[in-house]
Amino acid sequence: MTKQITSLLIANRGEIACRIIRTAREMGIRTVAVYSDADARALHVQQADEAVHIGPSPARESYLIGDKIIAAAKATGAEAIHPGYGFLSENAEFAQAVIDAGLVWVGPKPSSITAMGLKDAAKKLMTDAGVPVTPGYMGENQDPAFLAERASEIGYPVLIKAVAGGGGKGMRKVDAPGDFIEALASCQREAAASFGNDHVLIEKYILTPRHIEVQVFGDTHGNVVHLFERDCSLQRRHQKVIEEAPAPGMDEVTREALCAAAVRAAQAVDYVGAGTIEFIADASEGLRADRIWFMEMNTRLQVEHPVTEEITGVDLVEWQLRVASGEPLPLAQDGLSIDGWAMEARLYAEDPAKGFLPSIGTLELFQLSEADGGRIDTGVYEGGAVSPFYDPMVAKLIAYGADREEARLTLSEMLEDSAVWPVKTNSAFLINALEHPDFVAGTVDTGLIGRDGDAMTAEPMPSAQALTNAAMALVPRSLQAGFRLNAPDVRSAPFLLDGKRVEVDLHGPGAEELAPAMLVAEKGAVWQLSPWRAEGNAGGAAGDGAILSPMPGKVIAVEVAAGDTVTKGQKLLTLEAMKMEHSLTAPFDGVVAELNVAAGAQVQVEALLVRIEKEE
Repeated sequence: MTKQITSLLIANRGEIACRIIRTAREMGIRTVAVYSDADARALHVQQADEAVHIGPSPARESYLIGDKIIAAAKATGAEAIHPGYGFLSENAEFAQAVIDAGLVWVGPKPSSITAMGLKDAAKKLMTDAGVPVTPGYMGENQDPAFLAERASEIGYPVLIKAVAGGGGKGMRKVDAPGDFIEALASCQREAAASFGNDHVLIEKYILTPRHIEVQVFGDTHGNVVHLFERDCSLQRRHQKVIEEAPAPGMDEVTREALCAAAVRAAQAVDYVGAGTIEFIADASEGLRADRIWFMEMNTRLQVEHPVTEEITGVDLVEWQLRVASGEPLPLAQDGLSIDGWAMEARLYAEDPAKGFLPSIGTLELFQLSEADGGRIDTGVYEGGAVSPFYDPMVAKLIAYGADREEARLTLSEMLEDSAVWPVKTNSAFLINALEHPDFVAGTVDTGLIGRDGDAMTAEPMPSAQALTNAAMALVPRSLQAGFRLNAPDVRSAPFLLDGKRVEVDLHGPGAEELAPAMLVAEKGAVWQLSPWRAEGNAGGAAGDGAILSPMPGKVIAVEVAAGDTVTKGQKLLTLEAMKMEHSLTAPFDGVVAELNVAAGAQVQVEALLVRIEKEE
């Protein structure tokens, strides 16, 4: 029986929660958000019709506690629960608990989740269903000597994988027999710590691997279709970086064989809802049907689902909600086709130049460009915060084009026009990846970033012209720097760029043509440019001893009083602007002849704050 869902609780956060809310609202479905302490002001909380607090900030005390989520659904009258991805989305016990509570589970049957949850069992199931699997050993015998023998039979290099693994954890590549035992022990320790299960399987390691996956969808009426393939080969440490659909170099014969295998895989577990069958391809001789093997199934909606939506015109979340309501699939296989090309980049709050360390804090500036053919899925906003408790992805940038090159150029344009500050992002890294010759040619394999990542992760620097333009806006208003633009001998001057001293050429367009600015944004990266002397590194006034405010801001500390004797470099006061502190210092030995501000005062640019007179 079909019964339209009228109220939905989203058991997730961030961009996927906002994504689900968007479709639910279009369908006239009331939405309920859940949130932790850290997410009290999050975007998904603001967008939902109702929100329920479920606990402290750590996910293990909030988003991962199924009982709290089910209780929130019952308390708010929600009929159904959508898990999004991550957290409890592939937890069969939670799915069953939702069903047992009399609620609608917007996802596959718990039995399907269980069947595909362990890699070794799933591969056996796929073999029985006629789905090709990677050569390897998936048995119960976990004796190290026995596993070493199987690895030698398979042929090096091999890949050791935790049967309960995911997200790149519990995986080790082994190149030679002498390294196997140590790698096995390391892999088992990590698997036990991460998943509570130290069993592993052994696979042949593919030397030129491409990661290709197929979107499948089933309903409760026995129908299963595919929505074609995605290529997710550009990865860093087994984490996807840029995804696209369709896959470059995929011919119709290979596509038909691959997608048919994916449908058989879904049928083998009586699959309902959205799922993804992941394959690994040996691309040493291009894509061939006899060199593509099943890896695993993700029994949920994927992060990269928008690229499939863009090329098929299907709203996958809408399909999820309709299927969960008991409706048949909106389209049969012959009603689905590929139109154009789409790419998605994951914008993370992280610093590639510092080993991809997460970057947290308030998003003082958060501007993303959709461009023509662009789409942005995000769960944060300007003025909001990136917390240390969850995945650092702040947005997904999706570009659509008539062909692959148009989609690539559109995505690059979107990234170049993005500006986020002071939180660091991987935008420049993504642009470099999109411009790599192998990516441009569509010949990416999963090892590309491992080989050429240093060039992609080099710390970006603004162009000389961008620095000049910004400096020309600052210099006339920073008289404490000790010169004026009309002085014929002035060629360059020191500035601080993100706290580092740089020498900037001052020859460029007149400053009066530019608005005052403290930020330099270019090619997806943002830097803060400050007058060198305004930071207290070489004095803080012009030759006449007038200390002018270099920017609008708030005086947060005054260190001197009128009549005080000061020495060169001594701190006079501290100004706060854009959440950054700027210390103004004495340009020479002298006396405070005039003090015009007190702590707490708001000042405008070029306001006279202090005047120092030289002692006679």
